Amino acid sequence: MKVIAFLGSPREGGNTELLLSEAIRAIKEKGHEVILFRPSKLNISPCINCGSCEETGECVIEDDMEEVYRAIREGERFILASPIFFSGLSAQIKALIDRCQALWCEKYLLKRSIPEGPNGRKGLLLMVGGMRKEIGFECGNATATAFFRTISVPEHEVLYFKEIDAKGAIRKHPTALKDAFEAGRRLVET
Repeated sequence: MKVIAFLGSPREGGNTELLLSEAIRAIKEKGHEVILFRPSKLNISPCINCGSCEETGECVIEDDMEEVYRAIREGERFILASPIFFSGLSAQIKALIDRCQALWCEKYLLKRSIPEGPNGRKGLLLMVGGMRKEIGFECGNATATAFFRTISVPEHEVLYFKEIDAKGAIRKHPTALKDAFEAGRRLVET
């Protein structure tokens, strides 16, 4: 089973990456392939709202999203991991999601959904942030839900951790890394 992971944090070795690493470790222990995208390291231009994809289902911008589109079409399991900044997903992951407008047009306007594949498609959303309230995570999940449904992922698990801000602070949480590992394991169960 091919798992596609998106690391939305620009901070290397940060809390989001630590959580995602545990989920990936569980998946690899089960013998599955993981392809990791780090939008902060990719050349991904923002959507320019030109409308071209409304007719073709394809984006006219030529950049690293071409590889992302290919992986989305081939994957069966997806992980979206992001810190919450100002009650939303990071700008880096949001640029990638916005560029999936082409896939939205393909699915909803042109009626050509991405096939589910033999094992179906499932997702996992990992979020971490310094805020005490849950509104930022709710907003992040709303965006992630739109993304997942656009790429024909009908269900996804949500795991988030609040009041975690300093780099590496997630290690002090009593269950976070174990929870991420177990979520990764559940993701690849058929």
